[in-house]
Amino acid sequence: MSDIAVKKGHPKGLWVLFGTEMWERFNFYGMRALLTLFLVNSLLLKEAEASIIYGGFLALCYLTPMLGGFVSDRFFGNRNCIMLGGLLMAIGQFFLFLSASTFDSNLASAKTMMWLALFIIIFGNGFFKPNISSMVGSLYPKQEKSKLDSAFTIFYMGINLGAFLGQLICPLVGDVEDSAGVRDIFAFKWGFLAASIAMILGTLVFFFLKNKYVTTPEGRPIGGLPKNNVADDFEEGEAQSAHFTSKSIMTAVGIFVASFFVFRYLFVGEFGITAFEVSTLIKGIIYPFIYSAGISLATLIILDSSITKVERDRILVIYIFSFFVIFFWAAFEQAGSSLTFIADNQTDRHFFGWNMPPSMVQIFNGLFVVALAVPFSLLWDKMRGAGKEPISTFKQAMGLLLIAVSYIIIAYNVKDLGNSGMLAVKWLILLYLIQTCAELCLSPIGLSLVSKLSPKRFSSLLYGVFFIANAAGYALAGTLGSILPATGEKFLQAEKMGIDLQAVLDKKITLTADQMSMLAKEQIETTNPVFAGFEIHNLFEFFMVFVVLCGIAGLILALISPKLKKMMHGIQ
Repeated sequence: MSDIAVKKGHPKGLWVLFGTEMWERFNFYGMRALLTLFLVNSLLLKEAEASIIYGGFLALCYLTPMLGGFVSDRFFGNRNCIMLGGLLMAIGQFFLFLSASTFDSNLASAKTMMWLALFIIIFGNGFFKPNISSMVGSLYPKQEKSKLDSAFTIFYMGINLGAFLGQLICPLVGDVEDSAGVRDIFAFKWGFLAASIAMILGTLVFFFLKNKYVTTPEGRPIGGLPKNNVADDFEEGEAQSAHFTSKSIMTAVGIFVASFFVFRYLFVGEFGITAFEVSTLIKGIIYPFIYSAGISLATLIILDSSITKVERDRILVIYIFSFFVIFFWAAFEQAGSSLTFIADNQTDRHFFGWNMPPSMVQIFNGLFVVALAVPFSLLWDKMRGAGKEPISTFKQAMGLLLIAVSYIIIAYNVKDLGNSGMLAVKWLILLYLIQTCAELCLSPIGLSLVSKLSPKRFSSLLYGVFFIANAAGYALAGTLGSILPATGEKFLQAEKMGIDLQAVLDKKITLTADQMSMLAKEQIETTNPVFAGFEIHNLFEFFMVFVVLCGIAGLILALISPKLKKMMHGIQ
């Protein structure tokens, strides 16, 4: 390829990162498709508890990038952190395979193995995630930064091609039914093993191709040890190192401690620890830790004495749009919890004569991203050429409004289902189509904007802040997923026991101790969930929670976008 062609197109290193991220997302999303169903069906946890664990796990996966970004910036560099993270995630998936292989003989041991697996994956993702995203931005010299929205949209296609493949292959081998139509709860292990193999492949792709292709236009390796950074990597006049004073560090620590206890009280109504249930510990410790970490890290960066006025404004823009993406991910990440349970319990999943596994319904998100990522990239390029491209924060507002629309549609399609009606799978497919368009307006644009607005010395740390916002969204997703009311199959199970579950929920009848025990054994709740003081009686009310949250957030972000444009100082 000629030098002119290279300059007009994207560097080959983008495709190396594309392939590496594709296999990593195969690993992550393939496991995610099976996780909550595995927790409920094999490890015998309640749906609400599985949703809380799922939200806490995802949240921590996007909190640890703060650690990964710090270690990369100060010690190991992007490249080494990506390989370390990939290795850890492959090991973690293998431990999930072991958990799914032993639960029938030793349930307690299987649960311990599951916790260990999730712990390892969390730290692996923390080392991997911020560093590969940061390297995409580093592929482009400052005179080509206008290509970043397009580059990150292409990179995002790699993410979702991997997600599509993972959500196809892992459920095909891990979420299967026997000849009688009963789920084979022993098959989950094969899905987790497939995820582990995919992560090994991704790490090998990066290891063998990084030195040849992941370089600057001048041929210098990108993402090496921090001590090897050169002045050409920085903008003119930009400081090359951060200057955190002891006062700013103590201020950030104080804010962390204070906000932790405030959030803890808001979530569980106490400062100390009196309950040791898993869901209570996650809501009362992990969730407050995530929110507090985001606030304190953001404070620490903005207090750095080397930051200029322009840099401060741009960093504040990152903080503002990061806050709004919390509401997006809280709604979007219902895919792996509440929407999967609805697909399992109250959806007719026949698709062209084939009864899809419930864990596979979410595959349409990855499929639609693969189909639409390039058209969206071309759309932004065409609008930019015509001088009509909306600024990045307005694109993100569009994403929030679109996801609100998706939940309005699904809410009105479940409104009259009652306890026994089945939702046609086409409505979930439509929901994923609209949410994919929303995702393409928000997530790759956010990745690109962090790269464009971040001072080089804070690049990975500010990606850490952005991913903490994602983590906060996932934590909120876990909380919201846990308020899913009883769905169709639960009413049928209760009916087989001679119990009118609707009458129980409406407090019209009182259950005997034996009946309570029977329902508990089948993991059926006897009260309606409550959110923000409001009782959630049905799926319509459940979905309208997301309509309100995302609709209001999208409108506010759209209204303040002109102000944010000024704060970007020429960056779009």
